Amino acid sequence: MKSPVAIYDTTLRDGTQGEGFQLSVADKLAITELLDDLGATHVEGGWPGSNPRDEAYFAKAVRLPLSRARVVAFGATRRAGMRCDADTSIQALLSAGTPSVTIFGKAWRFQASRALGISPEENLELIDDTVRYLKARVDEVIFDAEHFFDGYRDNPAYALAALQAAAQAGADALVLCDTNGGTLTHEVSMAVAQVASTTSRPIGIHAHNDAELAVANSIAAVLAGASMVQGTINGYGERCGNANLVSVIPALSLKLGIECIPRDKLALLTRIAHAVDELTNQVPRNNQPYVGRSAFAHKGGVHVNAVMKDSRTYEHVDPQAVGNSRRVLVSDLSGKASVLLKAREHGIDLAPDDPMAAEVLRRVKELESEGYEFEGAEASFRLLISQAIGQRQRYFKLVRLNVSTHLADDSSTEAMQGGTATCELSLSVGGVEADAIARGNGPVHAMDRALRQVVDRFYPALASMRLVDYKVRALSSGDGTAAFIRVLVQSTDGKEVWGTVGVSTNVIAATWRAMVDAIEYKLMKDGMPSMNDATHPGKERVSERA
Repeated sequence: MKSPVAIYDTTLRDGTQGEGFQLSVADKLAITELLDDLGATHVEGGWPGSNPRDEAYFAKAVRLPLSRARVVAFGATRRAGMRCDADTSIQALLSAGTPSVTIFGKAWRFQASRALGISPEENLELIDDTVRYLKARVDEVIFDAEHFFDGYRDNPAYALAALQAAAQAGADALVLCDTNGGTLTHEVSMAVAQVASTTSRPIGIHAHNDAELAVANSIAAVLAGASMVQGTINGYGERCGNANLVSVIPALSLKLGIECIPRDKLALLTRIAHAVDELTNQVPRNNQPYVGRSAFAHKGGVHVNAVMKDSRTYEHVDPQAVGNSRRVLVSDLSGKASVLLKAREHGIDLAPDDPMAAEVLRRVKELESEGYEFEGAEASFRLLISQAIGQRQRYFKLVRLNVSTHLADDSSTEAMQGGTATCELSLSVGGVEADAIARGNGPVHAMDRALRQVVDRFYPALASMRLVDYKVRALSSGDGTAAFIRVLVQSTDGKEVWGTVGVSTNVIAATWRAMVDAIEYKLMKDGMPSMNDATHPGKERVSERA
């Protein structure tokens, strides 16, 4: 095992500088505890004194019962022409009460003169004075050399002088920042190696992702001598984001044998990555390495067949090592192995020579050629299997469906809101017709309400079910308004989320098929017998409910 690497998380500070990324005090506290659970050594909480939210966070964060992580306050070197004890920003860092403080200073002559309007020599004095002042008052001072790599490229001697000033003043670690995110990996390696040869202080890396190299640059820095990596969960941050710690951590641990979080914490990675997405109201990226829903998803028949024999054929790490799981996608690219494995996931064992497997595969390819998509509609696929093996129950039958929409004058408020729609619906349940009329703010809404009015009477278990997402896509754009439409619906009962699909040239028909699948999947998975079944315990009350 190589020397350990400290994981310094800046999601709560640098991450919040990303577009559309906001955190409440409660969110920040919850994420701090998640990061401590994961095993981060440092959690940078924000900039004390810059806003009331960060002040409130630090007041509560220092009282959190953290087991490993240190909460860090972040700030800049003192202002030119002002003593540290008179600089309110420096005093706010001390008032935060954290055991660690990170201070950033300019390592690029151009930035010192252009951004601060001071001489290169005065900039070095600011670094020395600020670090020295803080080190006398807090346990740990980390120096972030802002724009280090740009400065090193422009004037290596001056960039190294900035680091030397911080080191001589007592900085506990020197962090090299690729602030603009444009440094190439070989440049990072050479610069870090040069710094490592000139100082005994621990070196850190803070990489931004503007050239999509933040993770690669962070790993290269570690190989060249860095012992701290700064980054954010899921790579959030300003512009194109920061180094994604969710990718850095398993790369260091699983591929390089470098300890950065406790080994038994690696399996928490997927859960924590998704939890941070939820807390920050971000949509998880399915294709995110290691933790994404598609990270270990297999679609091609050849791939699935090989993975069933040995997962190493098409997986670079064990998905369970990072808390993820393997998924098999069924599509027109699938082979029989995909169908067998997918059926097994749903509790149905089919033998390789079972003609039902071939029938399911034939039907999948046929439907997908018509525009069906089962990758996001696994509930519809489960129903397809049940139908192929003769086990699908039909819980009701459509008798009549009429949906009408009323639009008022274009200038009216009602028209701007989409008008109103009415659905008249008749279903046959257990041989008895049941009717409903419902209004909605559009045809899909009205149809959903009418359908639920009827089926909820007969199947009370549906009360916990609701639609949570609805997507429409035109499949043949060249046909204009006559195009085939695919509707994907996501539903939940509070315990599970499932997707269903419908395809038609009529958006109402496509929606109906997806909605029916959603309801029938819920009833099937709950083991609910159909009212059409003579053995159903409520059979004799069908007429009463109608």
